[in-house]
Amino acid sequence: MSSKQAPPPLPEPLRVPVADSHTHLDMQDGTVEEGLARAASVGVTTVVQVGCDLKGSRWAAETAAAYENVHAAVALHPNEAPRIVHGDPDGWSRQGAREGGGDTALDDALTEIDRLAALPRVRAVGETGLDYFRTGPEGMAAQERSFRAHIEIAKRHGKALVIHDREAHADVLRILAEEGAPERTVFHCYSGDAEMAEVCAAAGYYMSFAGNVTFKNAQPLRDALTIVPLELVLVETDAPFLTPAPYRGRPNAPYLIPVTLRAMAQVRGIGEDAMAGAISHNTARAFGY
Repeated sequence: MSSKQAPPPLPEPLRVPVADSHTHLDMQDGTVEEGLARAASVGVTTVVQVGCDLKGSRWAAETAAAYENVHAAVALHPNEAPRIVHGDPDGWSRQGAREGGGDTALDDALTEIDRLAALPRVRAVGETGLDYFRTGPEGMAAQERSFRAHIEIAKRHGKALVIHDREAHADVLRILAEEGAPERTVFHCYSGDAEMAEVCAAAGYYMSFAGNVTFKNAQPLRDALTIVPLELVLVETDAPFLTPAPYRGRPNAPYLIPVTLRAMAQVRGIGEDAMAGAISHNTARAFGY
């Protein structure tokens, strides 16, 4: 295995335990037990496992039911909704090539998300939202319909809403305002600037920062982090993606949270224990555990 593929080393453990507010254990190497044990060994004692499609959402719900320190979020990812409606001839998602099933297929999928969202170990509906990076204009209607339905499901079940917002800031904020956001709304892998952070903070939305806050070109993200009220800050890996510097490009996992958290504490000019304590409290409040 080249050093590029090699998992990064274990960081120095945190003294105050925290949660990884957004991870995909089903896309990581090794068993769930191994991943959780490695994370716990460095003070990452809780994870929120996030579903992106029906299969992943069912797996998230089952895994959360089986492990005390795993909580689940269930949803159709914004890129999944258009694939359900229009088909996925290239088999880009993990389901392989699919025919489009139209709006009926999307309704059926949303009914299943609604069923899963009622389960007690499912703490959130997400990741849902809008993604204009990978979806062209033809998929936008399906994305928006799916997003609005997820907001309604989250509110009806009293669950948190986890938002995926890629190159769609204005529309995401507009739809949340139109529908009325759930009481607890989390911008996963926050990607806006300081100006947007002010809007989110005024609305009481949580902003979760991932490993990309450590990237050289991410000054706008660091600027945003400096102005987010501390009680609205979360941390996540989005593993296996977005591995923090200096390990960018190598596989990410919940045990690397301390690397990102320490960088965040530095940006805020506070001690790592204070940062970890705030994040730990915020994550439990955001996800209601």
